[in-house]
This record gives sequence, C-alpha cells and structure tokens, in this order.
Amino acid sequence: MDTKVDRQAILEAIRKAPLLSPSASRLLQITAAREHEMAEVIAVVRTDAHLTARVLKTVNSAAFGLLYEITSIDRAVTYLGERMVVGIAIGDCAAQLFQKQLDGYEGEKGSLWRHDLLTAIAAREVAGRCRTPLNPDLAFTAGLLHDIGKALISDFLKGTPGGLLRELEEALLNDYLEGERAALGIDHPEAGFELALSWQLPASLQAAIRHHHAPQEAPPELRPLAYAVHLGDIVAMMSGCGTGADSLRYHLDGGYTHYFDLSQEGLYEIILAADEEFRKITHSMAETKEKPV
Repeated sequence: MDTKVDRQAILEAIRKAPLLSPSASRLLQITAAREHEMAEVIAVVRTDAHLTARVLKTVNSAAFGLLYEITSIDRAVTYLGERMVVGIAIGDCAAQLFQKQLDGYEGEKGSLWRHDLLTAIAAREVAGRCRTPLNPDLAFTAGLLHDIGKALISDFLKGTPGGLLRELEEALLNDYLEGERAALGIDHPEAGFELALSWQLPASLQAAIRHHHAPQEAPPELRPLAYAVHLGDIVAMMSGCGTGADSLRYHLDGGYTHYFDLSQEGLYEIILAADEEFRKITHSMAETKEKPV
C-alpha cells in the first residue's frame, strides 16, 4: 500500500472535517484555563440559543429526576456542571464525526461517542486521585476528544482489521497503533492531533489527544493529564465499551503510578463510579434527542 498517498488523503480529509461551533470552541478555551469562573461558561451558553435549549432539555430530562423544572440557564449550567455542558456543545456540532460508523474498526454507529464519553467520565474520576493538582473537568474534556482521530482514518482502514488482528496474535505487531501506521503511514492519535491543530484547541488538549497511548511522551507538565486520559481509555475498554476490533489491543503504561495514588481496589471503584454516571448521562442525552431542537 502506498502510505504516502494515503497519508496525504487523510490530511486532506482532516482539512475538510466539520469545524467546531464558535460556542464549543470558546467553551474549550475557557475550561482548559487553570483559572476560570462558571460565569464565563454561562455567558457562552446564554448567547447561543440552540445550546441554551439543549442544556435546558437535558437538565429537565427524567434522568435527573428534578422535582421542579429549571428554566434559568444560570441554574441549569451550575447544576449540570461545565463538563456536561462542554459535552453537549461538542456532541452537537461534531455529531457526524462522533456518531459515524467505524467500518475500519468494525465498530457500530455511535460506538465512538459512547467510548469517548465513558473514557471522559473515567478520566475525570482518575484525575481525582492525582498526586498533584489536576483539573478533573479538563480531564473529562480531553477524554471526550481523545479518539476523534479514529473517525478520520476509519474509512481508510476498511478491510484491514482481520489482517491486523492476525498479525497481533502472531506478535508481528506491537499494538494496534503500529498496524495503523503500517497501513496508512499515520495512526489515530496523530490524526486526532492534526484535527486539534485545525480546530485550534488549547495545547493541553492537543497533547492529551496526541499522547493518550504514549503518555510518557507528553510534555512533563501535561503528563498527568495524558495519563488520566490513558487510564480512562483503558477503563472504558475494560468495561466493554470500545470502538471495535482494536479494543484492548493497546499497552497499559505503568508509569501512571508516579502520578496517581491508584490501587487495584481504587481502579475497581473508578470503574463502578464511571459506569453509573455513564448510564445517567447517556439516558438524559437520549431523552433530549427524541425531541430535537
């Protein structure tokens, strides 16, 4: 296979990928900052009529079981939290990427969004165990975006999973990333990183996307974030929420012990907590989509 041609075709596909909405882009910039206020998040939502409607529908869905309807966007955003609001904003404007069928991974439609969401929730839980300060909501956002590169290269990988899995079983490949690079000259973290550059995402999110399978290669100050997403990704796959043929075909980097106080029991607690929140969020989002804005 001519990897140079494929790589150029993929880079062209990245350039044609849908852009983030101004609101989603601004929310990512705000929430990635070390110091920011919830008022800044509320101000962005308030100026976007569609996002306002989606946030209000979500907070008033049966999944949250509120006794009284919330009609104030200030109260709605405060109740949901910035991570949920960012998830709604990204999910709406980049739905065709997150919801596409991953034929190149033999993954069903919507599998990428479900995997990214569970990774995000788990990464947030992991961030709470960090030995140094790590913004859990930033870990959530990074987890939500970490595998976006799969949506970009999936079509180019059609027909390859069977062969890649055989080569992995025969130890001809080190992991699934090596198979992607052999087939295309690019892997999904690099493709996601190129999209992150195109979207002008904050450097912290760019690094988490680029290094989520090799967190030790992230800049030192961003390694805790990269490791949180790395662990969240593994937790999601262990929970049976992967993206297809590549699930659990990656290596766990044991270097996370330098950054997180996480025992086997603690990991089990994270899996249970993440699964519970995942069910709640997916239920509420499913309800709001039944009545589109």
